[in-house]
Amino acid sequence: MKIRFPLLTFASIFGVIAFTWPLYFSSQSIPGISQSFLNPTSAKWFALVIAAAAIALVAIEINRGLLDSKSVALLGVLTALVAALRLIGAGAIGVEPIWFLIILTARVFGTRFGFSLGALSLGLSALLTGGIGPWLPFQMIAAAWIGAGAGLLPKRFRGKSELTALVLYAIFAAAFFGVAMDLQLWPWVAGSDSQLSFIPGGEVSANLHRFLVFHFATAMAWDIPRAIFTSALIIVTAKPVLGSLRRANLKLNPISRAMAQTVAS
Repeated sequence: MKIRFPLLTFASIFGVIAFTWPLYFSSQSIPGISQSFLNPTSAKWFALVIAAAAIALVAIEINRGLLDSKSVALLGVLTALVAALRLIGAGAIGVEPIWFLIILTARVFGTRFGFSLGALSLGLSALLTGGIGPWLPFQMIAAAWIGAGAGLLPKRFRGKSELTALVLYAIFAAAFFGVAMDLQLWPWVAGSDSQLSFIPGGEVSANLHRFLVFHFATAMAWDIPRAIFTSALIIVTAKPVLGSLRRANLKLNPISRAMAQTVAS
């Protein structure tokens, strides 16, 4: 039976809107909405409400029982471990060891588990590091997407091909996180009268151009070290970590264990 992710899909849709509204939301999009609603201060709260709703949907997905008790327990342990890893890189540009573990875990346990791990671990780490703020829901959603994406990597890859795919995905994930965080931050930090400023109600092409210039002018010092550090950790740790996680997965999943024993015999 094919597994469906309706709530996670809705959460992702809300997240996409929360991140990308500056690119396409204009005063002509919805008749009757005044231009004052589209100023950065008002729209910021609109985006935050949507992001918070997306995180709430993740919690509902867990409560519905789509993750069993053993999986939830393992999710809790890994969430705490990822949150603790974030303390190592706190304050260091691009030194973010959390991503390698999120990616490797999602590779073994799949999309739904990776989505939940990404969101919950960023939330817990914010409590540990004092990083709670309006940026937190966006960080949680971006991390959830990175975890979900790792779970979608083809299962047929093994050995060198698997390692290559994981390294390439780590580079993509590092760049994606930088773009996503800049996209939610850009309307508020670029001012209102510069060449990089967000234009409320402006054309998509104009705002996209301004955002890309802003991103590449400010983010490379974070994105490149993040990509290098995450890739290096995956190269060094992928074999032992994936092996340990796969053994844990066999213990949690009787069907997978029976299949493994059949193949071995």
